[in-house]
Amino acid sequence: MTTIETRDLSVTLEGRTILEHIHMTAGKQQIIGIIGPNGSGKSTLLKCIYRVLQPTGGAVLLEGRELRSYSARQSAQKLAVVAQHHATNFDLTVLEVVLMGRSPHKHLLENDNAEDYRIAREALHTVGMAEQEERVFSTLSGGEQQRVILARALTQQTPCLILDEPTNHLDIQYQLQMMALLRSIDRTVILAVHDLNLAASYCDYLYALQNGRLAGSGSPRTLLTPDFIERVYHVQARVGTDEDGFPYVVYRPLRKENPI
Repeated sequence: MTTIETRDLSVTLEGRTILEHIHMTAGKQQIIGIIGPNGSGKSTLLKCIYRVLQPTGGAVLLEGRELRSYSARQSAQKLAVVAQHHATNFDLTVLEVVLMGRSPHKHLLENDNAEDYRIAREALHTVGMAEQEERVFSTLSGGEQQRVILARALTQQTPCLILDEPTNHLDIQYQLQMMALLRSIDRTVILAVHDLNLAASYCDYLYALQNGRLAGSGSPRTLLTPDFIERVYHVQARVGTDEDGFPYVVYRPLRKENPI
């Protein structure tokens, strides 16, 4: 069953084409990676899926229905988001931030109950932040904030998660922990990912963007070839296979005559 689909999706902003004719599908409980260089349109694509941007052309379908046919509350019960930027001006505690994830399931002015607190604390435990629930969110490091925002998304209890560069600001240990967590939660996950080795190890299927167009798609094993990496990223690389059968990428150093 297809959970999310984009059909011929295009976006034009201020006369500039950002995305053009993007077709993408995400099946139930798949992890879909959106890869590509900076400025290729990854974040724009995700913003269309979680309704921050309205496509200029084409459509986003959620469980077979056009996304725009859902109310904001209905789509929030289906999609949870971990965006790149989540600064807040409110002096909320970590637990208060995570409890925001319960709002799509609450009536107006309905208070949080014991079950809401249980779900929120369970999510904090899952991301390794249970002991920080009384900390003020704004005092956390960037990596800690990222883990709290993931806990908020898990607390939302949606069948689909959308994440924009979720491993930014995270140490290697927490990058691997976050990706392993996403593999373990049995939800449809769509994420923009910068690190091709993380994409290769944890994603079921990849869509590559270049200059707003689809440059290729396929499983990590079939898509991530040296020719593809050189064509899209303009670097030379060697692609091997580890003992578990997952591909990995080793980049060749730039020559002295090709500095930044």
